[in-house]
Amino acid sequence: MTPLTHAEWIASRRPEAPERLVARVREVLASQPDSAALSHAEALLRAGEVLLAQVLRSDRATARDDALDLLAADACVTWAFEAAADEPATLRARAREAMERIAGVAA
Repeated sequence: MTPLTHAEWIASRRPEAPERLVARVREVLASQPDSAALSHAEALLRAGEVLLAQVLRSDRATARDDALDLLAADACVTWAFEAAADEPATLRARAREAMERIAGVAA
């Protein structure tokens, strides 16, 4: 059986996320050149970092303008933890690393 692509893995999540949100996540994943070679957890965590960094650097007129990217970042991190749960032996270390990386985005 061929492993699922990141987009296929996201599509398999239930309940389904809004299409506009999923499209934004797919767009960010596609913009990362090595994304396909990464695990779902790592690719989604990176996408979440990219989106969060964009929101924090944004000079848009209102916070509402950043809402989709902020929601997409949240979805990416949530899905990264779901994907990491498939590897229980490394879950605790991955969770700590993820928290440190996300916290470092704001620095």
